[in-house]
Amino acid sequence: MPEPETNIDVVAAEAISAARCELDAHVHEIVQWHFHPSTGCPFWLQYAKEVLNFDPLREINTYDDLKKFPPFEDELLRGGPVRRWVPKGYENSPIFVFETGGTTGIPKSRIVIDDFRIDYELFSKTLPDEYFPPGSNWLMLGPSGPRRLRLAVEHLCQFRGGICFCIDLDPRWVIKLIKKGWMDHLEEYKKHRIDPAITMFGAGHDIRCLFATPKLLEALALGLEEQGSSIAEAGITGIFSGGTEFTPQWTRFATEELLGGSPSEGGIYMTPTYGNTLMGLACSRPVRAEDGYKIAYYAPQPRAVLEVVDFDESDRIVAYGETGRVRLTTLTKEFFVPGFLERDEGEREPPYEKYPWDGVSGVRPFRKLTDATTVGVY
Repeated sequence: MPEPETNIDVVAAEAISAARCELDAHVHEIVQWHFHPSTGCPFWLQYAKEVLNFDPLREINTYDDLKKFPPFEDELLRGGPVRRWVPKGYENSPIFVFETGGTTGIPKSRIVIDDFRIDYELFSKTLPDEYFPPGSNWLMLGPSGPRRLRLAVEHLCQFRGGICFCIDLDPRWVIKLIKKGWMDHLEEYKKHRIDPAITMFGAGHDIRCLFATPKLLEALALGLEEQGSSIAEAGITGIFSGGTEFTPQWTRFATEELLGGSPSEGGIYMTPTYGNTLMGLACSRPVRAEDGYKIAYYAPQPRAVLEVVDFDESDRIVAYGETGRVRLTTLTKEFFVPGFLERDEGEREPPYEKYPWDGVSGVRPFRKLTDATTVGVY
């Protein structure tokens, strides 16, 4: 006689099914919004007439139905008029425009109203108050300008009751320095960004939380060390970071060499994330030494979906543990993007208790684009 299923198995199956039902209902709602003449955005209304051979309002009812759309080409986001992406239902709302992947050439842009606030308020729920104390002040050390990151981190800080101090960075200038081989200039520019951050820690602002990319975090730690201090001694207890440089190897190095060990040992909690302007923010399940510092990310479903698909057949999802290209679908009332192939690859991860849907680990630049892409900029 077979052993009965454990409660954990039953709950997991029920949670996965419930999440899928929620996703299907959300897809129907979002497609109805973007393709209805009274609320839809001009781009998708025109696209439906000129490109699609089906009626999205009648034929898209579940997530699987989105396969009827051709893969989304990100070149559509280059150039204007940017208002073609503003849904009619929001035409009188204040509009932000953020760039994505725009380190060279005409940048790709997307419109935003409140998505960045919603995304980071959801992310806020995942942060442990012990290390990210409500009301504490933050330092944002990273790209600002036309990127959404600065406003998003600042809103996260304000949402949690704090005040955010910002040290900006220009990734386009960094790209130029790298391509010209001006490594001395690159080091000076990095120092130009790290020095004011160190100064800020000593200015009496009681900064407890930090956003920094891996390379900037490492440079910050080394800069503090040169002055006989450390990230812990500077008062930081919570770090939010992200990027393809966030590998298990780097995470182990940062944990053991820069942060004084695990949160219980060094008093600092670092949470890796995987995000961009199109998706929002994918959170990771807990990163532990006993798991080899493996980092697995889970999209903020149902607002976005991440899948790992075959390199040559983008409609085929690979098996768990197998490698493929990351495919993103964005599903908010502000922005709809079906089946966009990211410039990243990774391994498919099974659902996690907190996130009962597929994830992705080992995120790194897509192998066929590596030679044409400058990575690890900041």
